[in-house]
Amino acid sequence: MTTNLIFPQLRPSHTKIVATIGPASDTEEMLSKLILAGVDVFRINMAHGGTDQAQTRLDRIRKVSQQLGVTVGVLVDLAGPKMRLGEIPNDVYQCETEIPMKFIRDKITTEPNTFTTTYEPLIDDVNIGDKIMLADGTVALQVAEKNSDSIICTVIQGGTVRSRQGINLPGTKLSIKTLQQADIDNAKWAVGAGVDFLGLSFVRSPEDILELREILVDAAYKNTGFWSDIPHIVAKIEKPEAVERIEEIVDVTDGVMVARGDLGVEFDIAQIAVVQKKIIETCRRKSKPVIVATQMLESMHHQTLPTRAEATDVANAILDGTDACMLSGETAVGEFPLQTVQMMHRIAVETEKVLAERFALTHRPSRTTSVTHAVCDAAVTLADEIDAAMLLVKTQSGKTAMAISNKRCFTLCVGTSSNIRALQRMNLFWGIFPLINVPENPQESLISVIEAGKTTGYLNHGDRIVHVLGIATGSRYRNVLYVHIVD
Repeated sequence: MTTNLIFPQLRPSHTKIVATIGPASDTEEMLSKLILAGVDVFRINMAHGGTDQAQTRLDRIRKVSQQLGVTVGVLVDLAGPKMRLGEIPNDVYQCETEIPMKFIRDKITTEPNTFTTTYEPLIDDVNIGDKIMLADGTVALQVAEKNSDSIICTVIQGGTVRSRQGINLPGTKLSIKTLQQADIDNAKWAVGAGVDFLGLSFVRSPEDILELREILVDAAYKNTGFWSDIPHIVAKIEKPEAVERIEEIVDVTDGVMVARGDLGVEFDIAQIAVVQKKIIETCRRKSKPVIVATQMLESMHHQTLPTRAEATDVANAILDGTDACMLSGETAVGEFPLQTVQMMHRIAVETEKVLAERFALTHRPSRTTSVTHAVCDAAVTLADEIDAAMLLVKTQSGKTAMAISNKRCFTLCVGTSSNIRALQRMNLFWGIFPLINVPENPQESLISVIEAGKTTGYLNHGDRIVHVLGIATGSRYRNVLYVHIVD
């Protein structure tokens, strides 16, 4: 049997990289460079631009990935109920501790120490004693007086604020729904566009996830006449309410993002590292992929090297067990998007040497009632003990590949599927390298992978391959595990 299957150049890191696409990175040339440098998933932020712009960028990503012969995941980030200041006279105001600040219901103000907001229920939601954080938490107010049309606040921490900057209400229970109409419209577009992941902002409860899933299923049914492969939901953890219910949220979502921008304002800054570790631990325990995001290499907006603290931050997230690290403005509007991705990749490679040592010392099969997880546990242990050259995962939905990923295997793990959506989603799974154009028949797919692996130098005569298959036969699902020796 002959095959035209060719292995792409696999990078040595297992941690996945999510890069936000923007003016600095949305040309075909730059997208190609970023993919080759290690980007696995591109993020499209719906807070900036509508579906027309998003569709253009999605089409461009798909075109470039097809030209390169690789799969790339696409995460569309719903904006959610973002709270912002209205227009400030002269666009800027210096908050001083001795001058009280006032919020009014009107949409326009002419007084310099009086603010308006895009979040209409603000005055209703806050109570005396509540804090209001402005400008990414650099300015702190406390509600001192409240009436039906305004609130007066004491300035606890002064600083400069500008028109349209964000507002956070830490500790306040918001009355507004998590899903706004614009988010619902964008979610429906994402279903038809074939988006892989959908980020839900400001999740507060598992019900938020279930509501979005119902919308996606309904949209898929209306588009195709039957339930189809909808985007996987990534719950963005940004509110204390979400952290309080993290176990329930992880149970119903497909993935999680530790969104440290708003999370860092909602919590005391001293707590953020501990909260991050708690969220990652929960996701690892429940076998759900997790992304750590926001300000990971922030200084690389304008320089070619990160600070030592930023490099350490990325490394610690990897050591904590994150599946992916995300770049935001660094690749969307930064001056050095390519160098930033290359740097994140370098940090991951060095950090994973420590993870590999830990794996060798501590890997033990876990107790589980799931047949799939038990088979994957056995596969990872077997691959390590026989020094296999490859762990090959054939799956329809991608769940078997996700289970292998959760075991943190340091054998080369290659994922195959006849479902292109499953392959694209594998780009978020730690250590799984999806391979396209593999025949559907298990025996033919194995032969194709072996021939391509020998041609490109990943496999040699006598190498051992641990092969895991997740096979659906009618309404039943079977897992198969065996060892093949390359001859």
